[in-house]
Amino acid sequence: RRVITEAKPDAVIHCAAYTAVDAAEQNMELCRKSMQRNENIAEVCKGLDIKMMYISTDYVFNGQGTRPWEPDDHRGTTHAYGSVEDEGELAVEELVKKFFIADRVGIWRERQELHQDDAARGKERGAVSVVDDQIGSPTCTYDLARLLVDMIQSDKYGRYHATNEDLQLDEFAVEIFKQAGMDVKVTPVSTAEYTAAYPGQAKRPMNSRISKEKLSDKGFERFRPGRMR
Repeated sequence: RRVITEAKPDAVIHCAAYTAVDAAEQNMELCRKSMQRNENIAEVCKGLDIKMMYISTDYVFNGQGTRPWEPDDHRGTTHAYGSVEDEGELAVEELVKKFFIADRVGIWRERQELHQDDAARGKERGAVSVVDDQIGSPTCTYDLARLLVDMIQSDKYGRYHATNEDLQLDEFAVEIFKQAGMDVKVTPVSTAEYTAAYPGQAKRPMNSRISKEKLSDKGFERFRPGRMR
């Protein structure tokens, strides 16, 4: 409250979150504290009557079906991380009059690995196994940052999906390593096979396609395709 009040910003873009998806299953209390911080920031923005942008995740959905998820679809997450992110969204929506909620998927930077653990395994072994039956809409940080700036300067409040276009995870991994200049063999495996090899993980969504039509409807520029150019 002190920092935001003294800064007197026109808006707050809240990017912080507890993003250790697997660890969240055993650290729900820590996740709850993260969600409480979202509520604290929302309360301050409400009191100062300023805009608030909350960065969320596709994991708020249950990950089933085949059609792209719409921003206002019913949430139905199946694990701790998604549940807390959903609660964060609801807190912002209930408390802040001038709010934006931007759901994103798998953040990546151009010429950088998607996942540090996969990159480390790939560099060490020269090969990684990546699921080929999960489809998502990866998000480029450059495209996301541009959209957030455009969006926060507008009054087109509400929930949005802020991602690039759909891509299978194994295809995405091939492109990531290629752009990173790493000679790594990517072996496609099923989610069942990957889960058996790396047990104890939170359940991942099979379908993380999320619709970006609302961006177009509201006059925002759509992101580039998922493949890096």
